[in-house]
This record gives sequence, structure tokens and C-alpha cells, in this order.
Amino acid sequence: MNDVNSLPPGTTRDAILDGLRDPGFVRLGAATMLRLLGQDTVAHWESFGALWDDLGQDRYMADGGRYRRRRYAAFTHADGQLTRKPHQPHFQSRDYNPLNGEVQRWFDPVLAETEEHPVTCALLALCSELFSAADTGTPDSRWGIEFHQFRIETTPGHIGRPTPEGLHRDGVDWVFVILLCRRNVRDGLTVIRAPDGTNLGSFLLSDPGDAVLLDDHRILHGVTEINAVDPALPAYRDVLVVTFTRE
Repeated sequence: MNDVNSLPPGTTRDAILDGLRDPGFVRLGAATMLRLLGQDTVAHWESFGALWDDLGQDRYMADGGRYRRRRYAAFTHADGQLTRKPHQPHFQSRDYNPLNGEVQRWFDPVLAETEEHPVTCALLALCSELFSAADTGTPDSRWGIEFHQFRIETTPGHIGRPTPEGLHRDGVDWVFVILLCRRNVRDGLTVIRAPDGTNLGSFLLSDPGDAVLLDDHRILHGVTEINAVDPALPAYRDVLVVTFTRE
């Protein structure tokens, strides 16, 4: 496992911006990520993770898998204000998702409790600030945001595949991924490559709060399948994936 571009505790915003500009991604450990969110926000971390216990089944898996649960919402962020859009389908072309592309996928909507949660508000504000600064050098841009809650389950009948489409881009500008929980699972290695296939690193998001931020134009990413440590017990991996597209 090649832990390239993992920034140490005490990392500053300037160091994060440097990594986003070159090589185009950074991995933040939980201690750094939670410090950036602030103590008042972190006090609500446990209740935020509990919101992953109420996700609907993903009914659009072209591989026939029944290993993914999710909720979805779309927002606009501009001038420091977050506005939720009317519920809409998630759509990707086959250029970015050869497995599930070219389909309007209507997922269960993100709950109002999740939308209004202090951790949600802090994460989206932080990412909007960082991506705006990395992208334009200014602290605020207008962003279209897609917010995906995922639970990937693994059972003897359905092996959990966090990215069944394989190494990919999402067709956006920036991507943020943060781990909420790993229960009774092994594997699930995040793999990072350049568009020409050059390996840029791999790492495990292992602790709640571990995160990765990446430039979707320059970085391919994927996650290897997860397997149960004890197949007789529930086994799953909870993450939040948020994408940012300039509007």
C-alpha cells in the first residue's frame, strides 16, 4: 500500500491547496479532518454517522448486485449560502460510468435531518472554500453539489463493490470522500491513478473521518471490493461522496 500524498496532523489549508493543485489529490487523516471541522461540529459527529442507518436500496445496479444502499440530494452553493434543489435523478454518461450510465437513477432523497445537520453544513462549506481557492484562487465560487450517502454491504451472496464501474472519473470538477464507518470488513483500498494509467498511490480509509479530496479532471479513482472478517456478522462500509461542479 503506497500512502502517497497523505498529509500529516497539523496540516494547514495552504498545504491542502498545494496538494490539490499538484498532484491533484490529498488524503486527510481523521485527526486532521475533524480538526478542520472544529470542536463544535465534531461534537455532533456520532449523530451524523447514525444517519447512515436509514438508507434505501440502490435498485439500479446493472450487475444485479444488492450490496449498495444510498440517499441522494443536489444543492447549489454560492455567496456562502447552501440551497437545496428540487429532488432530481442522478445521471452519468457511459463515458464516466460504463456500468450504470445513461440511466436517470431516482434514489431516495437525503433526509431533512441530514441536510440540516451541523456536520453536513460544515463539510460543504469547507469543501466549497477549498475547491474555490484551489480552482480560482478566490474563497468562493458558485458550485453545483451532488451529495451521496453510501452504505456498501458485503454478504456471501453479494460481495460489496464500492466502485463496481472500476477506476473512473465522475464527470465533475472536484470530489470529496469521507469515511463514516467500517464494520466487520477488510479490504476496500482506495486506488489513485493519472488518466494515462500511471499509479499515483493507494491507501485505506480506515478511521471514521479519514477523507480524500481530488481533482476529477486529473485523477482516476476507485475502491477495491470489501469482504467480511466474520461472514456470519453484518459487514459494511459507510461513506459520504460529494461532487462539485462549477455553475
